[in-house]
Amino acid sequence: MFEDLKKSHIRVNSLFLNANAGFECDALCGILRKRGVVANIYINKRIENADDIFVNDELYAESIERTNAWLDSFRTLLNRFDTTLSNWTSWNYLAFAVLLLKKIS
Repeated sequence: MFEDLKKSHIRVNSLFLNANAGFECDALCGILRKRGVVANIYINKRIENADDIFVNDELYAESIERTNAWLDSFRTLLNRFDTTLSNWTSWNYLAFAVLLLKKIS
């Protein structure tokens, strides 16, 4: 993802990354911190010192739930053709392009 953004000349420092608890791990958090990305990753209940982690619950709920609802509208299309990683990625890009066009038109 970072390589694609770099090729497109999009800066990533100070951006937010919203993700659910399944993405919470030291490796990902370290990469995000190194690149200057603010991680808004929902707290995994397995973490012992979870009180030290700041999560903006309102931002998380708004963006994650809305995105999942948008993707669910394309679920049939995506599930029929995602037999390879490149197909899955391409169909997701197409779904997001359609959502963007709907938003700006």
